[in-house]
Amino acid sequence: MSSRRTLLAAVLTLTAASSLPRTAAALAAAPGGGHTEDAGNSGTTRTGSIDYRAWTSLADWRGGTADGTRALDGRRPRLAIAHPAGSMEYTDPHTGTKARWEYATWVSPVHTLPAPATELIASWNARTPAGTWLQVEARGTYTDHTRTPWYVMGRWTSGDAAGDIRRTSVDGQGDKKSAVYTDTLAVDPASGVRLASYALRLTLFRRPGTSLTPEVWRLGAMGSDIPDRFTVPASRPGAGAGHRLGVPRYSQEIHKGQYPEYDNGGEAWCSPTSSEMVIEYWGRRPTAAQLAWVNPAYADPQVCQAARFTYDHQYQGCGNWPFNAAYAAGYHDMQAVITRLHTLNDAERLVRAGIPVITSQSFLASELDGAGYGTAGHLMCVAGFTKSGDVIANDPASASDRTVQRVYKRRQFENIWLRTKRHDAQGKVKSGSGGVCYLYFPVELSAEQRRALRAVGVR
Repeated sequence: MSSRRTLLAAVLTLTAASSLPRTAAALAAAPGGGHTEDAGNSGTTRTGSIDYRAWTSLADWRGGTADGTRALDGRRPRLAIAHPAGSMEYTDPHTGTKARWEYATWVSPVHTLPAPATELIASWNARTPAGTWLQVEARGTYTDHTRTPWYVMGRWTSGDAAGDIRRTSVDGQGDKKSAVYTDTLAVDPASGVRLASYALRLTLFRRPGTSLTPEVWRLGAMGSDIPDRFTVPASRPGAGAGHRLGVPRYSQEIHKGQYPEYDNGGEAWCSPTSSEMVIEYWGRRPTAAQLAWVNPAYADPQVCQAARFTYDHQYQGCGNWPFNAAYAAGYHDMQAVITRLHTLNDAERLVRAGIPVITSQSFLASELDGAGYGTAGHLMCVAGFTKSGDVIANDPASASDRTVQRVYKRRQFENIWLRTKRHDAQGKVKSGSGGVCYLYFPVELSAEQRRALRAVGVR
C-alpha cells in the first residue's frame, strides 16, 4: 500500500526544513497567497486554493496552437493527428527498443491561476490505438516572472502490445525552484515563489506511414496551494449524510502474489482496485476477450487488468494518479480527473449526487480506528456517509471482497485525507495528500451531478 508519496515527502521535508511553517493565516496574508472561501451551509472554512482547468470543447481545441493536429467535432469533441509535424527517434528506457515516430503537437493557451500554486497535477482522457502514444508536458511561469522548463508529466499508451512504448513517468526533471515527482510538479517552498500560470503541451505520436492517431477528449491540470498543516478544521455533516452508493467491493489483498511484475502483486494494488470499483459502479468493465490473459483460477480478474494497464514502468507501481484516471477514461463515454477537495462536505455533495470519490491518504494504524493497518500512501473509495456523518469507505486493504466496506470516524478520516503533514511511526515529519481525489463520471450526467461537479470546480 505504500506510495512514492514517501519520496516526495522526504524531498519536500528537506527543502522545507530551513523555512518557517506556512500557517493558514500567514498564507492568506502573503502576497499571491491562498484564498479562503466560505463552504456554504457546512459551517467550515475552505482554506487554500484549488483550481482545476480542462480543455474539452471544440472551441477549447481550436483555441490552442496546433502543429499537425486538428480538432474533430462530435458528441465528444477531440484532438487528433491531421498530418505529421515531424518525426523523431525514441529509445524506450524500459525495453531498450529504438523506433522512429511521427508526431503532431498542440499547446494550450496560458492559464493564469486564480491564486498562485505550489503543486500542479495534469490528467488526460484519451484513446491510443496500438502503434500510437501521447506525451503530456507542462510549463509554468513563476511569480517572479521566470519560467520552468517543459516538464514531462507522463508518456501514456492505453496498451502494451509488442512495438508499443511502455507507459512511464520521467524522473530527474527539475530546476532550482521546482521538480517533478512521478506525476506532481512541486515548487520548492524555500524558493520563495509559486506558479502564477501554466500551459500544457500535448504531443501525439504514431508509427510512420500510417493513418493511426491517438484521440484526446480531455486535457487538464489541477493547480493548488494547500497550507502546511498537521490537522484540518472539522466539518459538520452536510446534505450527503445518510446516503450510500452501490459501489462494487473488491479486495486488493486476495491478489497477493499475482502478477508480481506489476508492483509486486495485489497487496500494492489499492489504486487500480479502487479505480475498478468505480468503473464498474458506472456500468463499465473489461470484456471477456480483454481478460483472457488472466489466470482463470484468479478471482476478480478485472482487478488484474486494471493493475496491468495503470502500471508506470518508471515508478514501478500502479499508483500513478493520472495513469489511473486515463485508464478509467478508456471505457465507453467515461471521463476522469485528478483534483483536490477542500472538505468532506465536498465529498458529501458528490456522493449525494451519485458520484463516488476515490481518496488518497496516509496514516498510522492508531489514527484510523477500524483500519487495522498503517500506510505511507493508500487509495480507497468513499461510497457514502452514515446518518451521523461518518464515512462509508470501500477499503481495498481488506481480507476479502465481503469485508471491503468499512465505516470510519468522520473526524479521523477527514484529517488523514486533507492534511499535508504527518508524523510517521518514528516521529519523522512526512507529507499527506492534501485532499487529492480521483473523480470518474460518464458523459451523460443528471443536472444534479453536473451541479455537484461544478461546485468542486470540475466542468
